[in-house]
Amino acid sequence: MYAALLRILPGPLWLRILLLVLLAAAAVFALFAWGFPWIDSIIDPQDVTIGPASAHG
Repeated sequence: MYAALLRILPGPLWLRILLLVLLAAAAVFALFAWGFPWIDSIIDPQDVTIGPASAHG
């Protein structure tokens, strides 16, 4: 998959690597800015379904 991305990007190798790094950073930023908050609104992390541990001696 990475080889295919390197082949379709324009420019010399150093520019293609720089573009891939920038694209990866943009994807990570988009996930932290919009993706993860959207998922957090769907999944309630405070909704615990496991009861307290019982003390077995």
